[in-house]
Amino acid sequence: MPLSSGPISAIDAVGYGPSAVPPSRVVIVGCGNLLRGDDGVGPVLIRELFDSGLPEDVTLVDGGTAGMDVAFKMRGAIEAILIDASSTGSPPGTIFKIPGEEVENLPPLEGIHSHAFRWDHSLALAHWMLGEEFPAKVTVFLIEAENLGIGEPLSVAVTAAKDQLRTMILGEVGADDTQASSGQAAQGD
Repeated sequence: MPLSSGPISAIDAVGYGPSAVPPSRVVIVGCGNLLRGDDGVGPVLIRELFDSGLPEDVTLVDGGTAGMDVAFKMRGAIEAILIDASSTGSPPGTIFKIPGEEVENLPPLEGIHSHAFRWDHSLALAHWMLGEEFPAKVTVFLIEAENLGIGEPLSVAVTAAKDQLRTMILGEVGADDTQASSGQAAQGD
């Protein structure tokens, strides 16, 4: 980012000032820990979507386990899609589609520290912080995990659900598996 004359505000320093990349129409964020089996389904799907080819106005974010950063990645987008694993006791591979407004105000933000900050906290923080720049539409997709063991691969059930969700998302953003990758990619911390 080019340096401007004069003081740099904190918001410019993190890449959201006037010289930042223009906002995307859709931001897709994959959350989860790649080292914990099915918990890594979000980041794995983000990598596959990148290889599938996306319209230029779609940004992919590997949110990993950096919940707080997810809030800033949504700034100015019209739509945000979050993907993560769940552990509800449902059959492994079950896909849940949840409108963002149903979860963005659930967790209390008081007393939360950065190590316990999840995507649902990010939605609540982003809604409060971004105001009018918060996406008009937020959708959360959760895939029920089967195996969260350290060093384990994705289970068969979660892999099948991931593939199904990938096709759904590509259809929603106007892409297909035959397009060359041209969307923006962003990496979470």
